[in-house]
Amino acid sequence: MKNKRRKHSPAFKAKVALAAIKNEETTAQLAKRFDVHPTMISAWKKALLDNAEEIFGQHQRSRKKNDATVDELHRHIGQLKVENDFLSRKLGF
Repeated sequence: MKNKRRKHSPAFKAKVALAAIKNEETTAQLAKRFDVHPTMISAWKKALLDNAEEIFGQHQRSRKKNDATVDELHRHIGQLKVENDFLSRKLGF
């Protein structure tokens, strides 16, 4: 009889990878405790360490993008204000 492949949630993977990074237990002990294969623990740990920089860098990229959008909107508001003032003077309002 063939066992079905289990799918683990990202939260579970992060929990196991963080436990592996702490080095309080061996990979074999963690595998037994979380009921996963030691190779999976190593892969999740490596993925967490490789992508940690991206996790912390996302905030800065989104902030720069937001700042650029805000600057563009401010320029557009200024242009509309100038056009509105011009038309008000021409129409005598």
